Amino acid sequence: MSRIASLKVAVVYPLYVSKVERKGRAREELDEVIRWLTGFDEASVQRQIDEGATFEEFFADAALNPNASLITGVICGVRVEDIEDPLTQKVRYLDKLVDELAKGRAMEKVLRTG
Repeated sequence: MSRIASLKVAVVYPLYVSKVERKGRAREELDEVIRWLTGFDEASVQRQIDEGATFEEFFADAALNPNASLITGVICGVRVEDIEDPLTQKVRYLDKLVDELAKGRAMEKVLRTG
């Protein structure tokens, strides 16, 4: 199992919250981004966190948004659209969306609707 696969969502989620709040965005916006990408509702995301789901388990239960393939760009020096491992790509999609949110990008653009 890769390092990313075994990371617990409950460990990373507060880091995402910190990052977006430091940049003036709201936790609710972060949650909206997570729900958009994964297809989870609010209760499902919270359950995944509470149950200590790893990213592997989290994304195994998710219904990835059909527009996720529109997420492009560089994260950690690698183009997300070129990542071959499906799980790593999904986690990096989420990282990219969090980065865009934190950088002040309009929500319609982050969610690939505008």
